[in-house]
Amino acid sequence: MENLLTESYFALFLIIALGIIIGHVKIKGISLDMSAVIFVALVLGHLGMMVPDVFSKLGVLLFIFTIGIQAGPGFFDSFRKKGLQIIATIIVMMISAVLVTVLLGYLLKIDFKIGVGLFAGALTSTPGLAAAIESSHSPIASIGYGIAYPFGVLGVILFVRLLPRFMKTDIQKSEQQYNAETLGKYPKIFNANFRVENINADNKTLAELQIKTMTGATISRVMHDNTAVTPTPGTIVRLGDYIKAVGSEEELDRVKIIIGGKTDIDIPLSTGYDVQWILVTNKKVVNKTIGELNLQRNYNANVTRIRRSGIDISPNANSQIRFGDKLMIACDKENMTNVTKLLGNNAGKLSETDFLPIALGIVLGILFGRLNIPVPGGGSFHLGLTGGVLIVALVLSRIGRTGPVVWTMSGSANQVLRTLGLLFFLAAVGTDAGSHFSETFIKYGPKLFLFGAVITLVPLFTGAVIGTKVFRINLLTLLGALTGGMTSTPGLAAVDPMTDCEAPQVAYATVYPVALVCIIICAQVLGRL
Repeated sequence: MENLLTESYFALFLIIALGIIIGHVKIKGISLDMSAVIFVALVLGHLGMMVPDVFSKLGVLLFIFTIGIQAGPGFFDSFRKKGLQIIATIIVMMISAVLVTVLLGYLLKIDFKIGVGLFAGALTSTPGLAAAIESSHSPIASIGYGIAYPFGVLGVILFVRLLPRFMKTDIQKSEQQYNAETLGKYPKIFNANFRVENINADNKTLAELQIKTMTGATISRVMHDNTAVTPTPGTIVRLGDYIKAVGSEEELDRVKIIIGGKTDIDIPLSTGYDVQWILVTNKKVVNKTIGELNLQRNYNANVTRIRRSGIDISPNANSQIRFGDKLMIACDKENMTNVTKLLGNNAGKLSETDFLPIALGIVLGILFGRLNIPVPGGGSFHLGLTGGVLIVALVLSRIGRTGPVVWTMSGSANQVLRTLGLLFFLAAVGTDAGSHFSETFIKYGPKLFLFGAVITLVPLFTGAVIGTKVFRINLLTLLGALTGGMTSTPGLAAVDPMTDCEAPQVAYATVYPVALVCIIICAQVLGRL
């Protein structure tokens, strides 16, 4: 049995199993969930059980890559619309961390070669430690890093888990707020029938009326003399005809101005006409716009809605198609078969996992993370393993497809790989930190531990106050931003089970690269003091 406990694979899965069991225990409604794995790992690491560092690197690669792939599309939208607010919050956090480090360093008369290591450890930034050692020209920064790192990990986890309780904020209400804001970007889609009453529309083609351009709505059906047809730009409408339009309430109100009043008269499908939801699974059409597909000219088909991640989007010629989208197609039954073949409509492909994009994406991320990036005033830094993989995953997810390679994953595959990577990472990092915990405490006393704890907590409190009181940031977005600002992957892991919406992941991905660069620059400055 003693020999078995020294086996790394046995230790790994024992820690994971115990962590999951303990994580399910609730005390006054609070549970640690998967983040309990790191607490188990700390204890067993202190007792001598070790998980090799290779599992930490493998785990963080899978976890960060899958987060980047999931958050990529929302990241760029969030950066444009709310990025400045959360990035401003993170910059204030970094400034507070630097000020605390300098102030306590002078008051406690601590060598800044150790102080800069405390700064990097408190913010759990290995690239920051590398920058600290490089700028201070001394390896003793790693001592400060080792002292501050355990609380840097645990402090962020506890803070983000307890913050909703301290703020007395309902997680479900925050989810509803976030979802409402997301839906606000994509207004709810309706359909309505109109009678052609406007004399200015009489005997005009749909192209001449420019309904799509003028209103944003899509005409999906036209009925003339009790016969419904699939409209084309050349379809002529006459007084007394009926049309079916699809769009938001505002868009349909504009259609009413151009065409005429709404009517309850039904516009039935003709015997040769069909309307279906078709799933996009053909890699060849991914990233193409509706205009590029030219469905109207080739198949006399109209796309009246796009359903993406449960949200209905009103389409236009520039709407880009993504893998897994559902398109509502209106056309004759003969052409529907051809449109279905073009788009794929193979639900089985959504459950398949193509490991080529995963492997290629991680390889590109590792290479990008090793690139030396110059900084003003001389010197350079590199993004490291985590930063490189995250940024590459975000960009690839946004690109969507490169030739035959589709940079996307099904939701189930993403969740499995993300959870597996997270568990590997927590187990390995925890045992490594646990093995040094008592040693550093005995050697340096509690003073440096408290120093590191203050550097961890002050930015978190500062960010929470600025985010809630100044910028009024949604709680779930704020939690993701705080963990990203502290470059704390375990912190994000603690937030992950708290909600089903993607707000924390998107916020984490938005601020992480900025925080990483800020920490590296700050560490280089502190190392020269």
